[in-house]
Amino acid sequence: MEIIENYVNIRDFYSKTDYFILVVLSEFTVYIFQGKNHNWKIKRKMLATIGKKETPTITGWFTVQAKGVGYRKKDFKVKWYTQFYKNYLFHSVLYNFDDTILDGRLGLALSDGCIRLSEGDAKFIYDKIPYGTLVVIIPTL
Repeated sequence: MEIIENYVNIRDFYSKTDYFILVVLSEFTVYIFQGKNHNWKIKRKMLATIGKKETPTITGWFTVQAKGVGYRKKDFKVKWYTQFYKNYLFHSVLYNFDDTILDGRLGLALSDGCIRLSEGDAKFIYDKIPYGTLVVIIPTL
């Protein structure tokens, strides 16, 4: 984890809040940092599922814009979403309407572009990460 902290602390990652999120797509990993520019410390590391080849997860610099306890699609629902750009979200794995897990796989490229997390990790972002927090998504380190 020291390598990741060094990576972010030699760069300018200014967030409007005390938090910063780094997503490394090649590692299927979401890092939650707390601190400030040049002094970020990893608070949490999360295994994620990212967008598949046909519908990749967007890369770039974004901010947390909206949140919700969940939403339903035709065939499934998700819990604890946090929006960072248009229809791109952090959210839980996929659930059936009766709250059983439909697809709980993590660490793969399966989604339509969103970043899927365990329910606990999705709720952590929903609960703890303020609006305006910087989200940086990179293909690889």
